[in-house]
Amino acid sequence: MLNFRKDSIFIILPIIFILLIGGALFWLKSGNDAETQSTEKSQSKSPNPFSNQIDPSNVSATTSSNTQFGSASQQDIEIDCQMNLDAGQRLIVNEQTKNCFEFFITQYGEKSIEQIKADFEKYIKANYQEPALSQILDLWTRYMDYREQLGNLQPPTSNANSAKYYREIYDKQQNLRETYFSREEIQGLFGEENLYHEYTLKRMEVMENKSLSEAEKAKQLKSLFDQLPDDWKENLEQMNKLEDLRSLTADLKARNASPQEIRQMRLNLVGAEATGRLEALDTQRGQWQQQVTSYLSERDTIMQSGLSDSAKTAAINDLKQQQFISEQDRLRLNTFETIHDQGGKLPFN
Repeated sequence: MLNFRKDSIFIILPIIFILLIGGALFWLKSGNDAETQSTEKSQSKSPNPFSNQIDPSNVSATTSSNTQFGSASQQDIEIDCQMNLDAGQRLIVNEQTKNCFEFFITQYGEKSIEQIKADFEKYIKANYQEPALSQILDLWTRYMDYREQLGNLQPPTSNANSAKYYREIYDKQQNLRETYFSREEIQGLFGEENLYHEYTLKRMEVMENKSLSEAEKAKQLKSLFDQLPDDWKENLEQMNKLEDLRSLTADLKARNASPQEIRQMRLNLVGAEATGRLEALDTQRGQWQQQVTSYLSERDTIMQSGLSDSAKTAAINDLKQQQFISEQDRLRLNTFETIHDQGGKLPFN
């Protein structure tokens, strides 16, 4: 099963992009909430490849009381700062490192930045020794500088709804990281986040590519999905493929595409089995649409007749009972009747 961290990170990309162009202090206060959610439970739910390299003396770092170092709202939350160390007691930079940093950063609002920095330094000195101690404090200082500068990035001038706009913001973010961190540190701190951002941006670029047919877009989207790590696919398969199906189907119907074109797009995107289920659903929807349309036409004839109001009501009730056997269908029909009487577009899709 996909763990909480990966599940949550799928939501934060647009949030991060928007927050990047805000003020630095606002970003520190708000942007970190989403980022912290994406990492705060990762190590407890995922196998840890460095678990045999953790210094036993540091285990207390995850269970220390928050009385001294946590904010008022975090008193019931354990400090999650179990850094990974190698056999030489040197820091291994990974998402757990960032998780620890973010725990302290999210106290902004209840504490000042200077207080947060002072608390972090006290906490690390109380729980880690050299050489890891100096490494952690050095990385923390650069991380804080990076986060503050992140809020000063200027928004692109391109269309804010385009893939180009988000790609430019992402590239600016990447360039900024390179000024503060080594390649190995970037991979450790932001590796999985970057993986999903790249995937999402490429999906947007495919969908905006006017030179591709819907079937070609579906094929490329499936190829992008197939390149993801296996443990990402279970969650993304339902969310993204449903979104892609809706978007590409709407595009095809907007230009009156043939059933064959719709079928080819579906085959490329979701395969033969799912395409068969979708076609069966199309048949059911078509039958429902024909049944509702026929009923409303006969209902209009009754409404426009010279019968009394009571006779009209009785005739319509009889018609409804005859054409819709189940109570569920009759309840569903009420919505269509209301919209029809108001002159609205019937919600068949």
